[in-house]
Amino acid sequence: MNLVALNPASLILGQPLPFALRGTDGTLLANKGYVLLRDEIEGLLGRGVQLCVDIEESEESHRAYLAQLQQMLISDQPLGQIASMKIDGAAPAQAGRTRQGPVDWPELQWKTTQLLSNPSATDFGSRFLALHTEVARAALHAPDATLLTLILRSSDETRVYSATHVLLVASVCMLVARDGLHWSAEQAARAGRVALSMNISMTELQDRLAQQSAPLSGAQIAQIQDHADRSASMLASLGVSDRVWLDAVRQHHDRAPGPLAGRSEAAQIARLVQRTDIFAARLAPRAGRTPMAVTAAIKACYYGEDRQVDEAGASMLHTLGIYPPGSLVKLTSEEIAVVLRRGSTPTTPRVAVVRSRSGMPTGELISRDTSQPNWRITGVVTQEELRMQLPIERLAAMV
Repeated sequence: MNLVALNPASLILGQPLPFALRGTDGTLLANKGYVLLRDEIEGLLGRGVQLCVDIEESEESHRAYLAQLQQMLISDQPLGQIASMKIDGAAPAQAGRTRQGPVDWPELQWKTTQLLSNPSATDFGSRFLALHTEVARAALHAPDATLLTLILRSSDETRVYSATHVLLVASVCMLVARDGLHWSAEQAARAGRVALSMNISMTELQDRLAQQSAPLSGAQIAQIQDHADRSASMLASLGVSDRVWLDAVRQHHDRAPGPLAGRSEAAQIARLVQRTDIFAARLAPRAGRTPMAVTAAIKACYYGEDRQVDEAGASMLHTLGIYPPGSLVKLTSEEIAVVLRRGSTPTTPRVAVVRSRSGMPTGELISRDTSQPNWRITGVVTQEELRMQLPIERLAAMV
């Protein structure tokens, strides 16, 4: 363990930590991805706790630290000033770099929150491109693992709701656009860009509302109602010049049932984003409200506002299946399982048992093929009924 002192003033409160926070003896104070509140920081500092970061757990921030240190040495700064320099908790990620290995979802949630909460015209384009590239790679090259991870995180996440939500919506949109609607690669990519950026004007508000039990205030209602126009205007001010992208963001809450044919490209994308947005929102918990079962959420998008089959919603159901990865199901064996990946038919996915027929959590995750009579799906289970923390990373590794 190689600890470096952290500058407390550099921490962005209310946002996920980009690294684990530790004391001078290496004691873990907060996990990576944890959202620190002001009173928690003040409490630690009030007790004289020195905040530190393990270099091995903070690659990007450490690189920024070393670059800053090198610059100080080059400019002949006093040795005392160099020695007292602390690592910056808000050091930005390298803009154009995308991960090549498995996705670190807590880190990607943090990157998304940081980008959308504090956008800057100077680097928004490059940072957004890097984010979109990483999400597209995950969604299109490892779709089942991506769906499983984001659906489970969405049903259990309130602190960084906005980032988790747009990551899921973008992933589903790009997958459905490619495999369900057979759009061009560029149109599918555009759908992902629209989904990732649609709520940029209300990112912080969404995160607050996810934990708010009181009724919406008049100001909050107004901010929600005009966020689509404000998001489009904000994106334009940040350098986005793609008219289709901006128009789709502006229309992503329009309620316009009916076929997609005959609509503009922006309107088609907006309709897909709107249906996926509804699906993802129903999965998410709120203060005082439990999330809807995945199967119920996706079936609810199958019909449009005119109570007819909706083309975008139907494509989503056909692409993801009746039991998408991340769904909780009950088997004929009376075991409870998590759907790992889609099967040869919409009703026969591959699953992992997480609770035995006796109602006890399984120490070992057991894979089942639901096309077999002994393990057919007999019903769905909600998060509230399951009442256990799922090992998301272990499940994703089984996909």
